[in-house]
Amino acid sequence: MSVATTPKIYVAVVGVGLVGTELVEQLLTIPQQTSPFQLISLSSSSRTIFDAKNPIQSGSNWKEKLAASSQKPNFSLLTEQLAALVASGQKVAIVDNTSSDDIAKLYPGWLENGISVVTPNKKAYSGERDLYEKIISASKASGARFLNESTVGAGLPVISTLKELVATGDKIVKIEGVFSGTMSYIFNNFSTGASDGPTFSSVVSVAREKGYTEPHPADDLNGFDVARKLTILTRTITSGSHTPTALPALQSFASVQTESLIPKPLEGISSGDEFVSRLPEFDAHFAKLRTEASSEGKVLRFVGVVDVAGGIVKAGLEKYSTTHAFATSLGGSDNIIMFHTERYGARPLIVQGAGAGAAVTAMGVLGDLFKLV
Repeated sequence: MSVATTPKIYVAVVGVGLVGTELVEQLLTIPQQTSPFQLISLSSSSRTIFDAKNPIQSGSNWKEKLAASSQKPNFSLLTEQLAALVASGQKVAIVDNTSSDDIAKLYPGWLENGISVVTPNKKAYSGERDLYEKIISASKASGARFLNESTVGAGLPVISTLKELVATGDKIVKIEGVFSGTMSYIFNNFSTGASDGPTFSSVVSVAREKGYTEPHPADDLNGFDVARKLTILTRTITSGSHTPTALPALQSFASVQTESLIPKPLEGISSGDEFVSRLPEFDAHFAKLRTEASSEGKVLRFVGVVDVAGGIVKAGLEKYSTTHAFATSLGGSDNIIMFHTERYGARPLIVQGAGAGAAVTAMGVLGDLFKLV
């Protein structure tokens, strides 16, 4: 079936921040005559537009149109409108570009109504197990799909690779990787194999100035972002595996064994500026770790591990040889993920590249939309 005769997919986008705006722009750059998508709704935190008869076109000033709208977001109404399209025989997808827990809770209802869900939002897939199981059940019942490539590694083909490995019956032995662009940048610069180098606090400070960290660096150093990604990978394995695994049934990302790099005396500090100003007090501790690693011919890396054979899911600081790919292949804030499987036994399958940024994240989301065609 040619693109011209392929049924159109009606798309509603929730969240038009950095990633959402980039997604809309990428979607609208597809030539209208060949695009399988009809962009019919946009929702920001304060306004919404919906028009199934007059989709948003390339060249239209959609930002002005949204800003001028007097309609407030009403997700119950949006669900009804999209469900009506499904009932009339149309294919419909909703894209959640937010990081909202409340929006994530709407996924089961959308799926039950036959609306496919595409998102880079990690909350639903790494939060409470009950919500995740409802998403799985709703998808199976209606046939609508949930796609979340950009929840791990932005646009990198991590989720799709894992799904194909599992679906084709390969046995996943272990997944290990540098999943946080922030942690990648910090340790690529802090630990190079030499016994000395810049102080830990100075590297964190520079990372913050460059926008690699959250405004409060503790939100990165606590390891929660990595724990969420490991939870998503673990659930992808257990929900798709042909046979039971030894992996734990994670209640949420909080069930992951996660090593926080926040010094205990700084755990309660609510100000990012104060946190950064006091971090130098603990430079000696991190320098000691670097020296110990260097004396063993190793570097420090903050990694996530899903050990299927051992039934362990953990995130923390580990030491790797200076000849290991985690030491030699990473630059800037790159992610690198190794899949150790039965078929890829001698050498792991490796996915590497930019694991953050609006353009690559939106690309991953748009790629998921194309999977619905």
